[in-house]
Amino acid sequence: MSLPVHLVPSLAGVAAGAVVEVSGDEAHHAVAVRRLREGERLVLTDGLGTSVTGTVASTGKRVLTVSVDAVALEERPSPAITVVQALPKGDRGELAVEVLTEVGADRIVPWAASRSVAVWKGERAARSHAKWQATAREAAKQSRRSWLPTVAPLASTAEAADVVAAADLAVVLHEDADVPLAALDVPASGRVVVVVGPEGGIADDELATLTDAGAHVVRLGAEVLRTSTAGVVAVAALLARTPRWS
Repeated sequence: MSLPVHLVPSLAGVAAGAVVEVSGDEAHHAVAVRRLREGERLVLTDGLGTSVTGTVASTGKRVLTVSVDAVALEERPSPAITVVQALPKGDRGELAVEVLTEVGADRIVPWAASRSVAVWKGERAARSHAKWQATAREAAKQSRRSWLPTVAPLASTAEAADVVAAADLAVVLHEDADVPLAALDVPASGRVVVVVGPEGGIADDELATLTDAGAHVVRLGAEVLRTSTAGVVAVAALLARTPRWS
């Protein structure tokens, strides 16, 4: 059975034998929800590639201390996977973020596509972005990731094109594309970008902007997937052909 994972702000300089304090909501969840007690083992990560395995030394109302037994350092995953995700309706956005995180996406860029049903404006934008960040954080802990994926600010189509232009490989998923995703060579390192359109499909002018920036228009298969699941399938198909999944 996997050990429970909790996130801390930093593990810089921590070595075996040190004692790390966990406080706030993470400590409350560990003590009040998971009911961890002295002597039980757990994993702490800072989301920046460092994880420690240790033993609970003490617990309090919103605090616990952990005696560090071992430290593990993990290099940043490569190739890095970015998913430009058009805003889905309802709670499908959080679903997409959750599973994208679990499958291995390193950055998620919410995209205000012209045909997106959902609209992020004002306070709603801040709340929705915070939900996506929280979802990614919890999914990263659940999937035992030592690198926490980032959720970028809401992007316009022009900003999404900038993300595409900076990639070593960028693809736009489109059900009418002639080229299958499997036909492309996947780089063993660098930056890979997957663009996922909204429920209503990517508008022609947006598709032109993304292809002008260097994206390949590809299809996954004969089936048409929901916007909340298409990115997950594409990321898995790509990662299966990289050293990350070897």
